Amino acid sequence: MTAYLPPVEKPRGVLINIVYLVSRRMFGKVPTGTKVFTARMPSGFISFYNKTYALDKRLKLAPATSMLVRQHVASINGCAFCMDAGRWFAMRESPENAARMDALADYQSDPLITAAERAALDYAGELTRSKKVAPDTFAKLLQHFSERDICDIVWLVASEHLANLTNLGLNIGSEGLCDMPAAPASRKAKKAAAPGQR
Repeated sequence: MTAYLPPVEKPRGVLINIVYLVSRRMFGKVPTGTKVFTARMPSGFISFYNKTYALDKRLKLAPATSMLVRQHVASINGCAFCMDAGRWFAMRESPENAARMDALADYQSDPLITAAERAALDYAGELTRSKKVAPDTFAKLLQHFSERDICDIVWLVASEHLANLTNLGLNIGSEGLCDMPAAPASRKAKKAAAPGQR
């Protein structure tokens, strides 16, 4: 996938060069999104993005639930970069997170996903697709989460949209940071296609 704007390989300015340096240390390369989008934005916007990431660290919601909500929204929006990066960060926290991310395809029935997480994913999915939420969906969410947790979930959906649309609008795809599932087919369908294999 080729980005709509050419990557800036040699940026000008101290701040953006620091961003490139940190990116190389973290990922082993400067991601395309950084070279296409961040390199062209003023320092104030870079600061805004840093504040959004800093806010994520102050959320009260369980990190495992936050990870699933972000990945679900990115998947619905079709942002390959965000799905790849989200998986990379989650696996860096714990390799076991990969199985829970894979469970998103069947989250309504997969035992790796809790009832509370199902309610959060239903809410996030409905808000992402419809840009509104039915009272019944919200009532189910309220059965499992505090008012503060719900505000955290809304923030995760909204901020994930910002990242997704930034990448989609500039045709920025996956960086290949980690192996992604081949297709969003459910794990049940895969098992049915290969009987006798476990």
